[in-house]
This record gives sequence, C-alpha cells and structure tokens, in this order.
Amino acid sequence: MNFGVDSGIYPLGSCTMKYNPKVNEALANLDEVRWVHPDQDESEIQGILEIMYKLASWLAEITGTHAVSLQPAAGAQGELTGVLIIRAYHKLNGELGRRDEIIVPDSAHGTNPASASMAGFKVVVIPSGEDGCVDVEALKEAVSERTAGLMLTNPNTLGIFEEDILEIADIVHEAGGLLYYDGANLNAILGKARPGDMGFDIVHVNLHKTFSTPHGGGGPGAGPVGVKEHLEGFLPVPVVSFDGERYYLNYDLPNSIGRVRSTLGNVGVLVRAFAYILSMGPQGLERAAEVAVLNSNYLARRLSEIRGFTLPYGEKPRKHEFVLSCSVLKSETGVTAKHVAKRLLDYGVHAPTIYFPPIVKEALMIEPTETEPVESLDRLVEAFRSVSEEAYSRPEKVLGSPYNTSVGLVDEVKASSPRTLCITWKMYKDRLRTSERGSR
Repeated sequence: MNFGVDSGIYPLGSCTMKYNPKVNEALANLDEVRWVHPDQDESEIQGILEIMYKLASWLAEITGTHAVSLQPAAGAQGELTGVLIIRAYHKLNGELGRRDEIIVPDSAHGTNPASASMAGFKVVVIPSGEDGCVDVEALKEAVSERTAGLMLTNPNTLGIFEEDILEIADIVHEAGGLLYYDGANLNAILGKARPGDMGFDIVHVNLHKTFSTPHGGGGPGAGPVGVKEHLEGFLPVPVVSFDGERYYLNYDLPNSIGRVRSTLGNVGVLVRAFAYILSMGPQGLERAAEVAVLNSNYLARRLSEIRGFTLPYGEKPRKHEFVLSCSVLKSETGVTAKHVAKRLLDYGVHAPTIYFPPIVKEALMIEPTETEPVESLDRLVEAFRSVSEEAYSRPEKVLGSPYNTSVGLVDEVKASSPRTLCITWKMYKDRLRTSERGSR
C-alpha cells in the first residue's frame, strides 16, 4: 500500500529518492520555523534570514558560483529561472531578437527543452556520440550567432561524465552563449568538482535530491539558482543580504528578472538543507558522493551480468546512476522494461525509472544513492535475477504481474486519461447517473 526510503531501496534514476535523516525533519518542524510568516518585518525574522543567507553562501561555494537565489520552489522552476536570466542577459545586450535558440542534448531531462520553450526560445537538439556524451562536432555545427545558451547536466543522464566539458564551454562562450547547469545530478560530484569551474554560468540545485529534503508526491521541493558574478544583477528579487549587523531583503538588483514565486522560498525545505550541510560538513558531503558512485558502479556491473540486461555505451565508469537496457530480454522473451518494473514489485523492491532517457531502448534508469547498504543492493540484484529467470522460463508469469500488491495490473492508458479522471465525489455521482441513463 505504501513504500518509502525507510522501507528499502527506491532506485528511481534521476529522482534521487534517498533516506533523509529525521533530525532535519524535527528541526524544520520547530515552531520558530513553522510559524514564521513571509510578511513579517525583517527585524522579527533575523534567525530565518541568517539561515537563508548562510545556506546561499554555502551553495555558492559548493557549485562554484558567485551568488545564489533561494526563491525557486523546484528544479523545474530553477530551470525556468535560469533560462529567464539568459533571456534577460541577451536583452540587456541588445541581442535577444537575434539569439533565439537554446541547445539541448538528446539525453537531457525533459524539463530542459520545456523550460527553454516556456522562456520563448527555440530548442535545438544535438545528438550524443557513441560514448554517450555530447557530440562535440555536432555542437560546433549547432552553435551560431542565434545561440543564446546550452543546457546541460554533468554527469549526464546516462551517468557518464562529460569529459569534454571545458571544450564544450569554450565553444558556447566563443559563440556568445551562456552555459546552464541542470543540478539534478549534483550527487555524483559533490565535493569533487564544481559546475562553475567547468565553465557554467548558471547552476540550479535540487535540494530535494541532494540535500536531505522530502521528495515525491509533487513536493515539497526547492531549486536554488546560482550565477557567476556577471549575472548577479539578474537574480530574482529579493535576495537576502547582510550589512555586518543585520540581515535584510535586498531589492537593489536593477536588471532582476523579478519574482519567480510569491515568497522568499520554501523555508521548511531550506532549513532541512541547512541542517544537513551543517551536520555533514565538507568531508561528509564528499563522502556521500563517493559512496553514491561506488554503489552505482557496483550495481551496474552486477546487473549487466544478468541474462537479458545490457549496459549501453561501453564500459566507462558510471557516476551516481546508470541506464540498463532490456532490449535483449524483450527480443528473446517478449518481456519489456515495463514488465520488469511490474514484476520487481512482487519481490518487495521498488522499480527503477523506465523508458528514460529515450536514447536507450527499453531503458531501466537506476540510482541507488549513498544511503543504501550493500545488503540492500544485493537484494535488488537477486530480484532482477529472479525476474530474468522467470522471463526465460515462464514469461507469461512476468507479463501478468504484479500479483502481491494491493492492486494488480492496471490499464495504464485508461488510468492516465483525462476522460476517465474522477477526482471528486460530485464527478463520480454525475458519471454514475450518466451511466445509469445510458443503460436504460
């Protein structure tokens, strides 16, 4: 009926569902945090403002940026904020009408092209090379005087580090564009490398993926955005500043893109992240990345040795996540990635992300995170092995799963169709009456 990171491994690739220390929940639940009102006078919320100011400075140090806005409420809103900053930058320079294209790799998160489009840009998709990384030659052909920027995450969604990132940054900058970093994959490089040092001008961070805040079910979340010094004036207002004696809300950003939400940020999430970073320290954050990468490579090797599963794009080490393919399993047994995911539920483990990124056929995207012990990883491996054995011996068993859940196999098309959506009792009664009239 319910499953959470306290129950076992939750290997949703790209979503980073990991265990969050309960002490951070307790701190965020303090009355001093819960009852703060966004319209209170600055003199009454100095404690919260201090937390926000310090958190922003820590995130700037971690990402290699100059200044950070905590205002965006999610990663996707952080993306939109970043692209709006790109838009404002080119507008100030008188080039917006000409620079109307954002370049996005074909392995990117789906929100990247969506955010670029929402900001009024045309999306130019470039292919991945045989190694799963950005095709540098294709990038050179794509950039032009119309290029406003490039959206990229490193490591990419395949879990592979973009080794040519410095050359990629030079190509985009020489064309007059800006580089935007999708921080969804920050878990892999925490304390090891900084996007700002790679050449990125704008960076968003998913606090709900990397820094110990709840995730799933639509929220809560936070997507702070950091920028290099030449873009500081474009950040959303207000930002929290400190004059040596008091913390205050600073609206003195003449080129600001304005607010991206009604309040200063999702304070409960920000407090959790503050507590997590404070308790972990630099060495702890670095250790988290090390274990996340270790767990990922351990699983990648063991799962790719199971019959029917392959690891596309060669044997390069993966970072925090990796993508298996079920193409062989499907061709030999008829069992697809979706069927594997359904059957895994019967073994008491949560399924990984499926069919993403689209450049991998029959994709299973797996991120074990740093909070899972080896026993948990081994349990997942054995569940995969069992599904593989069943697929080759009794494929019909897998095709009809799940069996041990409160609800069996559902009609997913019907379940996600707005025509069948019934979210209120009134809607249900209206449809019932319509059905009864039709039957008469």
